[in-house]
Amino acid sequence: MTTTFPYPHLDTLSPQLREAVTSRASMNVYRMITHTPGLAPSFLTMANDVLQYNSLPPSWRELVILRVGYRYQADYEIHHHLNIARGVGLSDDAIAAAASGSSHGLSDQEAALLRLTDLLLDTHTLSDDQRAEALKTLTVNQLADFILTVGFYQLVCNFLNAFGVTPEGEGTGV
Repeated sequence: MTTTFPYPHLDTLSPQLREAVTSRASMNVYRMITHTPGLAPSFLTMANDVLQYNSLPPSWRELVILRVGYRYQADYEIHHHLNIARGVGLSDDAIAAAASGSSHGLSDQEAALLRLTDLLLDTHTLSDDQRAEALKTLTVNQLADFILTVGFYQLVCNFLNAFGVTPEGEGTGV
């Protein structure tokens, strides 16, 4: 039996937290995160920063996020980031590769990112040789942002899956 966690009612939140959630279209992940009002503001800031200030090109960022989502079987994350990925021009081949792990149809850089994402997810680190491989594609700044992106979306996917967050009824304000 699956326990469903209710979304906190927006009118029970502090004015600042309510504004932070409603300014993000009251998406369910943001509504559910308000179960932790002390951590929610920092989570919301990090979520914004990973998307807005990431040194990875947007299509690379979305390839990485989708791969994490598929590996974690986080349907909510996949649902939203498929739309974002298409919006930033990620190819159908790259979207299929994120789902399958196959590098068929990918550029060398995209294939390297997919491989590095899987290595990080599987081993939780990169060896000296793997970091050297990464630095053939990425700058040090991009490698740092890549690692933080993978880690942040692991956190997001764990949260989504553990709380059973779905996209149904988003933005209802309930």
